[in-house]
Amino acid sequence: MHRWFAALCLAVVPLVQAAEWREPPDWEGEFSSRGVSGTLLVFDEQAERWLVHDRDRAAKRFLPASTFKVFNALVALDTGAVGDEYDVLRWDGTRRPFDDWNRDHSLASAMKFSVVWFYQEMARRAGPSRMQAWIDKVGYGNRDIGGGIDRFWLDGKLRISAGEQVEFLRHLAHGSLPFSARSQEAVRRITLIEAAPDYLLHAKTGWAERAGADGKADLGWIVGWVERDGRRWFFALNIDMPKGADDAKKRLPLARSLLVRAGALPE
Repeated sequence: MHRWFAALCLAVVPLVQAAEWREPPDWEGEFSSRGVSGTLLVFDEQAERWLVHDRDRAAKRFLPASTFKVFNALVALDTGAVGDEYDVLRWDGTRRPFDDWNRDHSLASAMKFSVVWFYQEMARRAGPSRMQAWIDKVGYGNRDIGGGIDRFWLDGKLRISAGEQVEFLRHLAHGSLPFSARSQEAVRRITLIEAAPDYLLHAKTGWAERAGADGKADLGWIVGWVERDGRRWFFALNIDMPKGADDAKKRLPLARSLLVRAGALPE
């Protein structure tokens, strides 16, 4: 059994059991031209086709970092940590590195600006027992929330692969996760980052700061899906980011360029 399929079996139940696999040879140039290494996995739902760069890495689990906000938002809504995606949480006055974090936020705005303190509070309000129960029910990644209720996805023990990210998002898009239909619809709304006339792009980035830890570079994610012409393409990209912020800026352009090549986005 391929290592990728073994890892996939540990995620939420796959919506498609068998599909075509392709490893486009021209994708390597997109990574190398930007000076980064990593993986991109794309699932073309209508064609039942997987497109991948570095299939082995697509099966490898990493810290989810802020991509976990998607899951965290679902838990927050279903546990009543917030009333809805527009329920405002007051800023505590602590100055943090990004100006956009230093103000009041809602679930929606904190998703848009990836506000760590807000989602840490959501996790604390859910608590370890309820969070673990939801993680187990969904089968999210390795299901390990060790490292603290407000840290486990940032620098704790939770890990997830690109393949598992795609399967989780597919269930979210289908409304087939074990969360309420209301919560899933709300999270679909707040992960929408582009609404063009001919396509919709849902996405969430993540940045795991691992610099100095065993010599490892930081890790960057962008995960999501494209809706276009009645079709959907789901994707998960992760890259090593030895240059930190300089490499972080490459995530969306790299994903966008390859989604164009995959036929998901227009030229």
